[in-house]
Amino acid sequence: MAAQVVSCRAVVARAALPCSAGRVARKSFIGAPLAQQQQAVRAQRKFAVRAEVPTREGQVDVDELVKDLQTKWDRVENKTSVIVYGAGGIVVLWLAGTIVGALNGIPLLPKAFELVGLGYTAWFTYRYLLFKSSREELVEDIESLKKKISS
Repeated sequence: MAAQVVSCRAVVARAALPCSAGRVARKSFIGAPLAQQQQAVRAQRKFAVRAEVPTREGQVDVDELVKDLQTKWDRVENKTSVIVYGAGGIVVLWLAGTIVGALNGIPLLPKAFELVGLGYTAWFTYRYLLFKSSREELVEDIESLKKKISS
């Protein structure tokens, strides 16, 4: 049951009374007269709209990206192996998603996986992220892995 809001002018038209004659000055929760508080709120609602030209930061130039990909594709010598590896990667991702979906349907197994993941996260944080010497060791391990992959 929603309360019906009636404006002061509508009440005056029906009762033929001045607007302030039929009403008692209501007070708000903070003690100020409600009409003054409403005027203050209306004054605060004023705002200005300003148009800005968007910056180029964080935006991707599609033409430049396509040209870069074309030059990299032209430098590839064995294109068939790249296509086969790419298709194989997509199939492996699809298969992994199917397996995870099937395991997710087994009762209690998802919660057990969450527990294992939480435990591994805690161990990794303690082992590699908590102390400065272990963080430096992690950076060295990542750099050596980068060298193995790139060479």
